Amino acid sequence: MKILPRILACQLIAILLPITANAADNPVRNYPAQKVAAHTYVIHGPLGQPSVKNQGFMNNPGFIITQDGVVVIDPGSSLETGRMVLRQIAKVTKLPVTYVFDTHIHGDHWLGNEAITDAYPDAKLVAHPDMIKLAQQGEAEVWVDRMNQLTDNYTASTKAVIPTIPVIDDQTITTGGMHFHIYAPENAHSKTDIMIEVVEDATLFTGDNVLNNYIGRVDDGTFAGSIAACDRAIGLHDKRYVPGHGQTGSIAIVKRYRDYLSTLLATVKAQHDAGKADFEMKDIVAAKLKKFRNLPGFTEQLGKQISLAVLEIEATN
Repeated sequence: MKILPRILACQLIAILLPITANAADNPVRNYPAQKVAAHTYVIHGPLGQPSVKNQGFMNNPGFIITQDGVVVIDPGSSLETGRMVLRQIAKVTKLPVTYVFDTHIHGDHWLGNEAITDAYPDAKLVAHPDMIKLAQQGEAEVWVDRMNQLTDNYTASTKAVIPTIPVIDDQTITTGGMHFHIYAPENAHSKTDIMIEVVEDATLFTGDNVLNNYIGRVDDGTFAGSIAACDRAIGLHDKRYVPGHGQTGSIAIVKRYRDYLSTLLATVKAQHDAGKADFEMKDIVAAKLKKFRNLPGFTEQLGKQISLAVLEIEATN
């Protein structure tokens, strides 16, 4: 048996070592910020669940350049992701971050707060009051631990920095000459959701109330509430919509996701009313949703979503 030369052996070890070994020496890869409107930029993350491969980054952080500062929406899942977001902002402006909006309780969207407050201690962190309450009651640490497990300790240095400023439905925050209109749909994706409309840019950040070409979890919300959130977003007739995951698009992406949710719920209800159990209706529901079956997450989520829909239907009967 031949012994590998020392240099080759070291190179092989470096290849085999997990990328999670040291986040400080292995920052989150840079993802370019796309300008989607006059003042608004979006960093579109890869689709999928948090993992070693994507370093825990898979949402859509956004930032808006106002006259006197930057407003960030959903700075990502970790300290390192938040730092990556700041690197992209620095390529566009030297203005400080003045506000951060966190769309809901799921940590892949807001644990990047730590990076923002490290760099800009005076930044104001804004969220739904129930999101703040749940985070304070322990859900923040649940998400810190979950992200760390899913990334094989890559996000171990991340600490939860919980928002402190609650907002309510139909509230407007004005900063730097721009208006940010808040919509807080009830019982939607997580029951802690806000959608943020950048009024001057006719752009709506939907959070995970809308996903584009991706099927994600709905464990913490309701189908009926999520459909109503889509209806509300559609009724705004904005020029562009930034989903929680997937590419920014027109109103068509909201209508398509609503179609998925409403088709699933209606089909499950019809089968439930016919006396079928959740496992008995899966093939029929899948057939009704055939145009969505090649989307990432469809296969993994379908069975669970059918079961959740059954529970929701039974709770409302």
